[in-house]
Amino acid sequence: MSTTTERAPRAQLSNAPLGEVTMTGDTLEVVFHRRLGFPLEKVWAALTVPERLADWFAEAVVDLRVGGSIDLDWGGRTQAKMRITVCEPPHHLAWIWQMGGRDTLVRFDLAPEGTGCVLTLTHSGVPLVGDGVRAGWHAHLEALPDAVEGRATPWEVKTARERALGTAYPSLHA
Repeated sequence: MSTTTERAPRAQLSNAPLGEVTMTGDTLEVVFHRRLGFPLEKVWAALTVPERLADWFAEAVVDLRVGGSIDLDWGGRTQAKMRITVCEPPHHLAWIWQMGGRDTLVRFDLAPEGTGCVLTLTHSGVPLVGDGVRAGWHAHLEALPDAVEGRATPWEVKTARERALGTAYPSLHA
């Protein structure tokens, strides 16, 4: 009898750096930098292929072109329709995300580094009501390496990570 052991997604947090937060007036920008030990093309697939997006971020329907859309569904809890503004495979992807009545911009930039790549995620124009954006992105990015390898992270793990990160990203509303 043979058994196959598949590594389960990690519930604990990595030592990845916190997002860099800049506040301007009534909006914020958060920037995450991640060094990933995967080829750029595999990370691009995790950002754009519906099955891989579902593994780390949300269920997705993708029309991958400038002017196309990415329809996201977080298990029926929340849905959002993104409008793609930049699509330059496999290096740059950006979309408009409506939050708090405003258009925000989510941008992914990938650059090769050795046998892996560097991912920079920038979410700008976020209204201050977007208090959970920082810990939320951070928690989802924790699941990205597993998604690159075709492993889904359960929603419960992502939300536990986000809760754990809550104190790392203090409230915007003092």
